[in-house]
Amino acid sequence: MSKHCIAKVKLDESTILWRNADIEQERRIAIFDLIEDNNFEPLKPYPNNYKGPYHLQLSVQEGRLIWDIKDENDTLLETLIFGLARFRRPIKDYFAICDSYYQAIRKSTATEIETIDMARRGIHNEAAELLIERLEGKINVDFATARRLFTLICVLHIKS
Repeated sequence: MSKHCIAKVKLDESTILWRNADIEQERRIAIFDLIEDNNFEPLKPYPNNYKGPYHLQLSVQEGRLIWDIKDENDTLLETLIFGLARFRRPIKDYFAICDSYYQAIRKSTATEIETIDMARRGIHNEAAELLIERLEGKINVDFATARRLFTLICVLHIKS
């Protein structure tokens, strides 16, 4: 595993009011896959030239996405704050298509499920590209890492 990686990720559970079983499964898979394989390279120099691995805590406070980047000892290295306005539409679209997907799994044909899943992947891919753009100049991430991080950002937005 590269040193430029996330070794641990934590979501601020106080931000999350409710999750159904499908969303909880998405969260578990995203965290597992993220820890297994990711590229996360903050561009700001840290004390002692620290280059990872990192512990990442994500939260939403006052409509902003907060990234607390820590070293292996959980010492805070940097806090990044991002406005969420550009993510509101992709998050809303992603929730809507996921809801359709989970309903389709229970009662639709394989072709219908595949069509919905293709749309779901498309929205997810566009949101990952947006996240890469927002992180530009701050953190280098690869596409797969951005996709998994977007899933976790969505989980933080579940309200009821």
